[in-house]
Amino acid sequence: MLYQLPNGKTIYLTIEEYLSLTDADVQYLISLNCGDALLDPFYGSAVEKNTKEKFYDFDYLPNDDDEINNIPSDDEPFDEIEDLGL
Repeated sequence: MLYQLPNGKTIYLTIEEYLSLTDADVQYLISLNCGDALLDPFYGSAVEKNTKEKFYDFDYLPNDDDEINNIPSDDEPFDEIEDLGL
C-alpha cells in the first residue's frame, strides 16, 4: 500500500510494516528523505493496470431518432405522479 509521509512524499509499505509503524519510524523516514513526490493521483491504481480492450456494440443502438424517443418507460410506478408545480 502507498503511505504518504507528513512531508508529502509517498512510500510503499506492506500491511505488516504499516501496522508496526511508530512515530519514531515516521520521523526517521522523513529525516532520510525517503519516498517520491507523486503528482499523479492514480499512481499504482487499477486504472493503469486495465489492459482489457473495450468492446462497443453499436449494432444494438437504434438507427433513427424516432426509435430512441419511443423507448418504453421502465418507471411505470412514477408515471402516475402529478407535477404540482411547486
